[in-house]
Amino acid sequence: MRARCQVELRYVLALDKTGLFTPLTLAEKQRIEDALQQFSDEDYQRIKVIENTTRHDVKSCEIFLREKIKLADQNLIHFGLTSEDVNNLAYNTLLKAYLECEHLSLLKKLVETLCHLASQWKNIPFPARTHGQKASPTTAGKEIAVFLNRLLRQYRKLKDFRFMGKLNGAVGNFSAMLAAFPEYDWMTFAYNFVESLGLTPNIATTQIEDHDTWAEYFNITRQINNIVLDLNLDCWSYISYDLFHEEVKAGEVGSSTMPHKVNPINFENSEGNLMLSNSLLTLLSDKLCRSRMQRDLSDSTVERNIGVALAYAYLALTETMKGLQKVRINEAKCRQDLENSPELLAEPIQTILKTAGVEDPYTLLKRVTRGKAITRDELFQFIDELEVDKNIKHKLKALQVTSYLGDAVRICERVLDAAKKEFGL
Repeated sequence: MRARCQVELRYVLALDKTGLFTPLTLAEKQRIEDALQQFSDEDYQRIKVIENTTRHDVKSCEIFLREKIKLADQNLIHFGLTSEDVNNLAYNTLLKAYLECEHLSLLKKLVETLCHLASQWKNIPFPARTHGQKASPTTAGKEIAVFLNRLLRQYRKLKDFRFMGKLNGAVGNFSAMLAAFPEYDWMTFAYNFVESLGLTPNIATTQIEDHDTWAEYFNITRQINNIVLDLNLDCWSYISYDLFHEEVKAGEVGSSTMPHKVNPINFENSEGNLMLSNSLLTLLSDKLCRSRMQRDLSDSTVERNIGVALAYAYLALTETMKGLQKVRINEAKCRQDLENSPELLAEPIQTILKTAGVEDPYTLLKRVTRGKAITRDELFQFIDELEVDKNIKHKLKALQVTSYLGDAVRICERVLDAAKKEFGL
């Protein structure tokens, strides 16, 4: 309601500058500025009282403003507009404010939290898993850098994102405005007014703005949610494997009957909220791009849940950050898991053997390692039995699981550099 009133009043000020109407007095302009700056609970309640009679939200705002501002020419308020001119601009200014003041800053905080962990852990060997099974080692920092890199891409999309708006009358043709002042360039006026609100003008619409940019915004938000959900699931799994653990806080309990437990509740809370958010965002993205011909009201009820969908996402990201701030890496366990898994060297061994011209080394290693836990001595015995140069055997025996990390450290550093450049860290 506040945003609707603000759009209506800014529109009056814009009309005043056209020279088509009797100029506003200084007192009228001051009353408008005062109303733009302050919207009270009493103002809202008065609008709702009016709405009990009109059964129309925007018309109730118009009547309220006529009462409150007391313009000499009351017809300036809502001149030539349809309610969706006001509604779409009100919603878009609210979404723009949320994006700029809340969403981007929250995502930045999450990225900074991940930067801190990736920087701390970039050199720590980590037992990666694919399909839930032990895989070639990586570093803990690079694991975090993957999520950091994904979120950076979405952050850039959000930072450059622009909502659209329309101000063009009942069926989008400026018809009422042109009927009153056919010589005036209402299209340019509307462009300038929409841009003054920080929005991109949408030139061709029906009675409603098409909401395609809303769907784009919701889908970017949903993608961020999915990335964070993926992060939550990995952190939860790593905690269950004792590769991560959560810092214990005095006074907290993890179970009413099992005193030892420290539950990863922040990641679990975030997971649930993200799923709720994504369900609503999917519905919003699908529904709000469709309207029967010029307009139907089925979107109006759905729009009232935009804040709910975004709030679940906001809450989820704050919970993930709380979880990340409590997470510590069990470096000793990570190294132990790797050192106890010499079979992870099967990949580099067979790759080196390929360069030595050994026929089908993959199958040789598969026979020795697939589905088996082998010791380092058994691996050395396999190497000794190979018909290759002794220098190749020496090279193979020098391989260490904890140092078989490829370019993981440099990849992590590249992502960190990109994040630091983006945020000036």
